[in-house]
Amino acid sequence: MGSKADMHPTPKTISAGVIITRDEAGKTVYLLLRAYGYWDFPKGIVEPGEDPLDTVIREVAEETTLTDLDFRWGHEYRETPPYGRGKVARYYLAENREGSVSLPVSPELGRPEHDEYRWLGYRQARRLLAARVQPVLDWAHELITSTRSRKQC
Repeated sequence: MGSKADMHPTPKTISAGVIITRDEAGKTVYLLLRAYGYWDFPKGIVEPGEDPLDTVIREVAEETTLTDLDFRWGHEYRETPPYGRGKVARYYLAENREGSVSLPVSPELGRPEHDEYRWLGYRQARRLLAARVQPVLDWAHELITSTRSRKQC
């Protein structure tokens, strides 16, 4: 009989990312990045001893040049089920009000990490995302919508 640890093994790798939103003409849009034919949010591997939120801030700056993230919904996060070789992606939610996205050349790769970016509304973003990431977007959208509803009351 196995232990609890055997039934729920610790993921081999945690990737920390963030769903970045901004307001465009009163509508919430989400930043998606495309690499190798799939769309996702900015994220990267949590290095040993690194706090996942520090990973998020570092990765966003490296991948998009955005540095002004407002974690106005707190530090709550959602994780994907394990994929690949046990990797789990943890996503936070932040807003960016000003910065413009750039896809800089990665020194390690000699090219940008991503091929394209788009700011998209909820429905368009959900259609492009892989099934394992869609529930994370749903969580973020619900949190944003409920916050907006409370402000209007």
